[in-house]
Amino acid sequence: MKIASWNINSVRFRIDIVEQFLREESPDILCLQETKVIDGDFPEAPFRALGYDHVIKHGQRMHHGVAILSRVPVVEDDRFDWQANGEARHVGVRLPNGVRLENVYVPAGGDTPDRNVNPKFGQKLDFVERMTRWSEDLRVPSILVGDLNIAPLECDVWSHKALLDVVSHTPVEVEAMGRLQAAHDWVDLGRTFIPAPERCFTWWSYRAKDWAASDRGRRLDHMWASPEVAKAATGHKVHEPCRSWLKPSDHVPIVTEFDF
Repeated sequence: MKIASWNINSVRFRIDIVEQFLREESPDILCLQETKVIDGDFPEAPFRALGYDHVIKHGQRMHHGVAILSRVPVVEDDRFDWQANGEARHVGVRLPNGVRLENVYVPAGGDTPDRNVNPKFGQKLDFVERMTRWSEDLRVPSILVGDLNIAPLECDVWSHKALLDVVSHTPVEVEAMGRLQAAHDWVDLGRTFIPAPERCFTWWSYRAKDWAASDRGRRLDHMWASPEVAKAATGHKVHEPCRSWLKPSDHVPIVTEFDF
């Protein structure tokens, strides 16, 4: 089974490259973040035409939103409000083998890494803390995917020194992510198959005139698994070429293969 995750930054605006990716990579399941569309306007037809008949969506007008598109039967299992304000940032399903798949979009956190002057940063830290409390009680074999908006390792960013005070790579965020990972002994599948300090980025800013030449990337997108599920993982890939496609997202898809 191939499971893909992609912050698409508007699924309707970028439906052409989503279809291209599905035709070329053919994952069994695609988890999307930042779909930016209410459920009633979600473009289901292109997915169903490609065989993705199981459409689980949790949308919101113009902002946020997550969706799971699957060729295999899945059953919606939960929608957690880790933001504590009703934003559409999570949806979970159960796979046919009983494994739970959680698709999450962690808030970016604004520009200033100080919750006293930037409430968005505090919301991000609180979001991760609620995920941590949930992880502590988790007993079901699970896969956690999505845009976690934190690059934890020094080699997960183009310059550790330059980004120490930049939201997504600050010590307080990295420490929070470490507590989240430890709460369930989550296995970071990206760094299992692309071990540190090897370069591994999933996001490049739109501000760069030539993203590939400057290569100022960050690894913000992740795929984690419960220890028993991680044993079934056989490969992981970051699809960097998608960043150069027509009307690209600033994120690229990640794909993990499992031998279930």
